[in-house]
Amino acid sequence: MKNLIAVNSNTYHGFSIDETLEGIAAAGFRYLELAAVRGWTEHIMPDLGDEELDRIQKKMSDLGLECVAVSGHCNLTDADRLNDFRDNMKLAHRFGAKYINSSTGEAHFGEDEAFTDDVLIENIKTLLPDLEKYDLILGLEVHGEYGTGESLVNLVKGVNSPRVGINYDTANVVYWGAGSLMDDIKKSVEDVVFVHLKDKVGMDNSWNFPAIGQGELELLAFIDYVEGKGYKAPYSLEIEHNEAFTMRDKVEGDIDFVNKVMKESFDYLREHDLI
Repeated sequence: MKNLIAVNSNTYHGFSIDETLEGIAAAGFRYLELAAVRGWTEHIMPDLGDEELDRIQKKMSDLGLECVAVSGHCNLTDADRLNDFRDNMKLAHRFGAKYINSSTGEAHFGEDEAFTDDVLIENIKTLLPDLEKYDLILGLEVHGEYGTGESLVNLVKGVNSPRVGINYDTANVVYWGAGSLMDDIKKSVEDVVFVHLKDKVGMDNSWNFPAIGQGELELLAFIDYVEGKGYKAPYSLEIEHNEAFTMRDKVEGDIDFVNKVMKESFDYLREHDLI
């Protein structure tokens, strides 16, 4: 049985939830990782209100889309933000997700963050009852100060729960960690519970994340390797284009570009019998 392949709605950063759902479905995808990242991509949020959340769920159903994960980034080093993350867990459960992903600090615009393994481990342990309550698995994303899978292994071991593992981002290990994808995954594969499948142009910290299959990463070799090691969880495509496009206000024609990239990614995955 093939691993599920979802799309991270952050691919449609700056676009409405309706444009996002319609574009993903039109490309041929059926599974979603919905972004609930305050101040960044707020496609679903705990404070949206029941009427709007119900409307989004109905639209997903009408389009044949299913949520398998929520991207609910919060600063897990900050005890004051843990209740925000608990709200995101409740939201993930409402949408039927089995996975919730977060970076250790704020995914975007975080300042003055303390990255101490012991603090993170204790904070994450306080989330375990809610992970159990909502039957969720928390994926700690390769991102920021923890820019490689290897750097997250000790954190996961310290929490020591089947509810917590690594959300492995294939491009972030290069962008944030200045590492080698195939070298790093071999040091962390046993703790991987979720994968952000993201391509990259340039083996450096340049922001260039194109359609899947149009970058320089060995994504097919990566998939073969992790599945050979028993990985059975979903992959979630994340395409972040370039910095200028992502950060600017969107204009007419931009949605057509993102939809084209989505379709190209779907076709590439189908060509390689992954979907």
